[in-house]
Amino acid sequence: MERRKSKEIKIKDRIIGGDNPILIQSMTNTKTSDVQATVEQILRLEQAGCEIVRCAAYDEEAATALKEIKKQIHIPLVADIHFDYKLALKAMESGVDKIRINPGNIGSKDRIKAVVDMAKDCHIPIRVGVNSGSLEKHLIEKYHGVTAQGLVESALDKVRIVEDLGYDQIVISIKSSDVMMCVDAHKLIAGKTPYPLHVGITEAGTVYAGNIKSAVGLGLILGQGIGDTIRVSLTGDPVEEIRSAKMILKTLGLRKGGVEVVSCPTCGRTRIDLISLANQVEQLCENYSADIKVAVMGCVVNGPGEAREADLGVAGGIGEGIVFRHGEVLRKVPEEELLDAVREELDRITKNR
Repeated sequence: MERRKSKEIKIKDRIIGGDNPILIQSMTNTKTSDVQATVEQILRLEQAGCEIVRCAAYDEEAATALKEIKKQIHIPLVADIHFDYKLALKAMESGVDKIRINPGNIGSKDRIKAVVDMAKDCHIPIRVGVNSGSLEKHLIEKYHGVTAQGLVESALDKVRIVEDLGYDQIVISIKSSDVMMCVDAHKLIAGKTPYPLHVGITEAGTVYAGNIKSAVGLGLILGQGIGDTIRVSLTGDPVEEIRSAKMILKTLGLRKGGVEVVSCPTCGRTRIDLISLANQVEQLCENYSADIKVAVMGCVVNGPGEAREADLGVAGGIGEGIVFRHGEVLRKVPEEELLDAVREELDRITKNR
């Protein structure tokens, strides 16, 4: 696909926009003032593949804690600010790499100016965030409800506020829990501004529902070449957000690397605990970075044939299974040794690459 060309915005050692890779974000759900718990969660997120992390700066203690948090992590740190402009100033004093604000919630123009001036002095980009739950009353009346058009107009109004104050290091996010409204809003805004877009479906829900809504919404948006950084918003462990985001990007061909696991849906021919094996193989493969495909199939009859393109595959039989590669059977192994066989072959493949 041809990606939308957006303005490049630097955040610490990362660049959002342009031809740069789409970056994966998440947000901590620990109490930000609990430095140890927050750092531990961020390090887990880093290990999973998170590239930008956001923390809520909800009071002065939280905003101050960001300084110590930043010292102990390795990825860009974003402060999430809602209403108090003083917390934005405190967060920037703490050395965050980016701030997320809705200028409409900050208050007077003088307060917004104070935030923008400090961001400018510190070379800190601003993410201007608008979502359907905070849409202004006059826009709801103008468009007869909460609409994609209203979201876009609101976002561009906020961007102009920052631009009029002489700053253009901006990232835009427009989010809604309504998937198709979110998709339509991104289509509309993509041609109206040069700034990079942070894409996500807000309040998507639990790991189950949120993954489906995010996959559909982000797939439709990213599939049109729109989007420079993403977050899959889930009610759960934020590490799950990273796993899902990586899979969405890989499925769309927007990210390479890492093992792709495919597995059959099971049928009456299946004679092993394929569901458990597939989950174990998927978990095992997260530890390997090789760009290969691994297949976990339910029977030795169709397995090597249906998964002929796999770089490595296992298929179950009655009491034993087979290990195959590109459709060719390598060996037979007892059922209980299939997972070990996958590990051995993965080690062999990655060692030779």
